[in-house]
Amino acid sequence: MIYQAYQTQADLFEPIRALARDTAKALAPYGGAGSGARVARRWAAACELLSRAALSHHRPDFGIPQVVCDGKDVAVTEEAALVTPFATLLRFRKDTTIEQPRVLVVAPLSGHFATLLRGTVQTLLPEHDVYITDWHNARDVGAEHGKFGLDEYTDHVIRFLEHLGPGAHVVAVCQPCVSTLSAVAVMAASGNPAQPRSMTLMAGPIDTRINPTRVNELATGKSIDWFERNLISTVPAKFAGGGRRVYPGFVQLTAFMSMNLDRHIKAHVEMYEHLAAGDYDKAQVTKDFYDEYFAVLDLTAEFYLETVRTVFQECALARGELRWRGEKVEPKAIRRTALLTVEGEKDDICALGQTLAAQDLCSGIRPYMKRHHMQAGVGHYGVFSGKRWQNQIYPIVRNTILASA
Repeated sequence: MIYQAYQTQADLFEPIRALARDTAKALAPYGGAGSGARVARRWAAACELLSRAALSHHRPDFGIPQVVCDGKDVAVTEEAALVTPFATLLRFRKDTTIEQPRVLVVAPLSGHFATLLRGTVQTLLPEHDVYITDWHNARDVGAEHGKFGLDEYTDHVIRFLEHLGPGAHVVAVCQPCVSTLSAVAVMAASGNPAQPRSMTLMAGPIDTRINPTRVNELATGKSIDWFERNLISTVPAKFAGGGRRVYPGFVQLTAFMSMNLDRHIKAHVEMYEHLAAGDYDKAQVTKDFYDEYFAVLDLTAEFYLETVRTVFQECALARGELRWRGEKVEPKAIRRTALLTVEGEKDDICALGQTLAAQDLCSGIRPYMKRHHMQAGVGHYGVFSGKRWQNQIYPIVRNTILASA
């Protein structure tokens, strides 16, 4: 019912938002100088905010047309290297013959699209051959394609690494750190030749018993039955995934926003003031952020519920109880893959120590192949985006990859 109610509301309000968009465009030519212009800008600003009061369920563009590679501007083309019903292995092919380390970036499947890691990809691209897990919106995946849970997620990581072939590297950001570590452990245990040479785990919930955050407390504060009864819904029949049970992206976004509601309200008030004052460049910065933040995707019900139970409630990997396809996952089986763990000092989603726990779990990796970095002064998103990521964290990631080549 919750999904149908949301979709009905979105459909009913779309004509109002369309009218607001048209009104804002019509008022734009009158936003010059003078008192009349100020009134026009204020009306246009109010209409633009109203027109933006909606979510998108489609992936935004990565918008990386070129990068500087070896001192030259090089064109970048997005290429689907491998496609499954639930994800695309997306390659950022560069127009160059220079051979560079192949890196798989494992993006979170937590309500936003892989474009959330646009800054991560942009930083890696000049010196690496970058691929990313471009997860599909579950509401667009037909029921005939079956279930998608933690096992299937791990299957995808293994399959994608196999596609990259021997000698590749993997970088996991946030939620997928558990499945990425599991995938590499499974590959190591079976002697898979495509096991990566290095594995970087960034701000991920390897052991959420350590320094529990508000996110961890929310996950452990209710039974798994409560999550299923209250947060799982059915995709309306009008979509390709009609009938599929999902954890809707709009529910996840609501939960995230409620944690910092005052900040989001302030940001929109400031955006209105910038638009009303004709300071469009400053307003555009906020618009760009929320264009990304308000683009949401649904998670399959089984993946969401298994993640809550297995990763956050049971801490199965950290307890040595995690299983993949019925087989016990043994991180100590990893011997040939170098390990880098990265945490942010002010991370209020994956607190200090939660990712570091992977170092002890991977006891089979020799000490000289393991490194941990705690970045001072950054929160969760600062671990993989922004200036400190670019200037202080990325050089360590790059050196780990180079040393493992």
